[in-house]
Amino acid sequence: MRKRSFFLAVLCAPVLAVGAAMPAQAIIGGHDSSEDYPFMGSFQPEYPAPPRADGHGCGVEVLAPQWVLTASHCAGKNPTDARTGVPRGWKVRVGSADTTSGGEVAEIDHYYRLATRKDEGGFFSKDVGLFHLRTPVRAKPIRLASATPPVNTPVRIIGWGMTCENPEDGCFPKRLQEADTVVQPPSACQAPTEGELCIGGRDGKPTSANMDSGGPALVRDGKDWAVAGVVSAGGDSSKPTSFTDVTRHADWITKVITGKLVPPDDVIPDVEGVVDLRGCVGSVVRTPASRPQDPALVLTNGHCVEGERPAPGKALVDQPADRPVPIGDPQGYPKVQAKANRLVYATMTGTDVALYRLDSTYGQLAAKGAKVFQLGTAPVKAGAQFTLNNGYEPGSCSAEAVVPHLREGGYQLDNSIRYVTIPACSGGHGTSGSPLVGPDGTTVVGIHNTHNDDGAKCTDDNACEVDADGKETAVKGRSYGQQVAGLAACLTEGSTLDLTRPGCALTGAKPKH
Repeated sequence: MRKRSFFLAVLCAPVLAVGAAMPAQAIIGGHDSSEDYPFMGSFQPEYPAPPRADGHGCGVEVLAPQWVLTASHCAGKNPTDARTGVPRGWKVRVGSADTTSGGEVAEIDHYYRLATRKDEGGFFSKDVGLFHLRTPVRAKPIRLASATPPVNTPVRIIGWGMTCENPEDGCFPKRLQEADTVVQPPSACQAPTEGELCIGGRDGKPTSANMDSGGPALVRDGKDWAVAGVVSAGGDSSKPTSFTDVTRHADWITKVITGKLVPPDDVIPDVEGVVDLRGCVGSVVRTPASRPQDPALVLTNGHCVEGERPAPGKALVDQPADRPVPIGDPQGYPKVQAKANRLVYATMTGTDVALYRLDSTYGQLAAKGAKVFQLGTAPVKAGAQFTLNNGYEPGSCSAEAVVPHLREGGYQLDNSIRYVTIPACSGGHGTSGSPLVGPDGTTVVGIHNTHNDDGAKCTDDNACEVDADGKETAVKGRSYGQQVAGLAACLTEGSTLDLTRPGCALTGAKPKH
């Protein structure tokens, strides 16, 4: 599988590699907009909230009074990655060069996506989406270009994307940026694909940046502008950017806008109780000893902790934390907002788990309607049935085997759960910490933590099994979870960790004499 960095509107903080900051210029190598672009707009979702004060996440273009064009992966900010549906708290500001004032603000009441990440090949060459607005806007629409612009065609790119590589540098322009460039040969882009336009300077200046997603590649149509493509993916700041060629999808776009094609809404799976930890997943769990007045606990992987991970053979115990914990409703939108204020425990040795203590009690969460899972106390055995609830597409799975030892990147895990290898149990990147929920729908019997990406043996992202004789076996595509049955024995009333309790066998527990 090719690996390219999508210009994700929200997830840039955890997924972008940190590199040397670029000069604080517009659209990398551009400048403040020189003219009005009444059709241009800023997509500003309340959830997931973009990591910038002005709320901008992606670019959009007005095609009709109640329709705007964007990238499919921008519309994929819905929690379950649905193709078509009704969002919550999504809006656009159109007709202003400033993301915080002017123009018109309209609520989005429906999204339509040509492709999703679940499709064969993913978004590549089909990264196109449409938003329907609840009320019409007065902004003058822009037309689609009539044909694919050939190589060396002059193009203007505009947007409010980042002007450096590291989001922590806060290089988020409020003023609309622009740059003039050309269509390059496909080979000039990082991962050329049929149906995409390669646009920008050969050295990456100018080029589009993160959160320019959905923004347009503008070509001249007489005296007016027309949109030939929308920003899709980049990933290498020294190269041009890939734009989806929207002229290839004009038929789909036109039919949806005119009502000749009305794609049905997706059936949304029930993902209630899943916690979005930005790059990982968690769940709120209680033990048999938990009381309503006790602080609630969130379970995730040890490798999902913020900051430095636990070293091999070690554990992190009772450390400060400050981490948002949005607890999802059945459709994955936050129902209750809590905060983790303490890392109770984390390890990646023997098992891969972390427990955070919240600023809310179990009773307070119950009063707000948040779903709380029961922490299982019986180990998962081969043949056990469960659901891998990753927060967007829960999969019905079963345990193929319990593996005595699992090794990965210098860590060893014990009694790991190997899933039956089917797509629903693949547990891809970003799903670490997903609860394995028992048939009753309320008991977390295990926790997803790793897989084998490419068949390598015992390296990062390539877990290998170790038998009683020490023989290592690696099988590409296998996914694994960890037992949670022993956690409850280490917890007391008040959601307090006690590694000296009888039956507690976590890393760091003191042996009994």
